[in-house]
Amino acid sequence: MQKLRTGDEVIVCVGKSRGQRGKITRVLRNKNRVLVEGANMIKKHVKPNPQADIQGGIVEKEAAIDISNVAIFNSKTGKADRVGIKVLEDGKRVRIFKSSGDLIDL
Repeated sequence: MQKLRTGDEVIVCVGKSRGQRGKITRVLRNKNRVLVEGANMIKKHVKPNPQADIQGGIVEKEAAIDISNVAIFNSKTGKADRVGIKVLEDGKRVRIFKSSGDLIDL
């Protein structure tokens, strides 16, 4: 079971975007990286392509961040937290906050 998923609200712990909060827009499992909305912004030079209706210029977009450099945001405490996995009585596996033991998603 993956600990961070698309749609989770996370805090960036390391790097130039340190302290920023945002939702995960994409998880790149094979590279252990995530895209966080509004964090780690880069400028990319794009060549115009009239067939795909792409205008050229300098585009600002999010770059991938290593998954170890983000932590899930606990809204109750207002801080970053770690994710644990707990097996319920019916055998279902759920994600929990390590600090409090509260369920993340249900």
